[in-house]
Amino acid sequence: MKRQGTKHQIDGLLMLLLFGVFAVCVLIVLLTGARAYRELTERDRAAYDRRTCVQYIATKVRQGDLTGGIAVETFGDAEALCLKDPDGFVTRLYCHEGWLMELYTFADGELEPQDGEKVMPLAGLSLDLEDGLLTVEFQNGEGVTDTLRLSLRSEEGGRP
Repeated sequence: MKRQGTKHQIDGLLMLLLFGVFAVCVLIVLLTGARAYRELTERDRAAYDRRTCVQYIATKVRQGDLTGGIAVETFGDAEALCLKDPDGFVTRLYCHEGWLMELYTFADGELEPQDGEKVMPLAGLSLDLEDGLLTVEFQNGEGVTDTLRLSLRSEEGGRP
């Protein structure tokens, strides 16, 4: 009789040990999956932020692409992309204190860079307009630089 009691105890201990190994394996798989998910979402968010900034500037330029309506000017201490409309208003896109800023005002308005609206975080912005080709370089907070090149349609005989 004692043998059967000992056998049941060993069987129970073996089952408990097997359950413990199973629980540890499940925990390892869950932790690995959670880490992989976090890394993927961070990567996707960074890519989304980069694409959003590029698309934002491209859309603004395409909307304001009129003959003589796009210029690169000094605004405050930095360069600004100036989108002039026929009604005498200008939209300035520039980088100020780590943000892409937008300022919509009269062309002769005397506002300062801090008066604009924060659009999205951006570490640096470099602009160049030459022969109808606009080159915009963005630098995010992690030091990654993206370049956008747009051929202005108004310079090709497009919108007047």
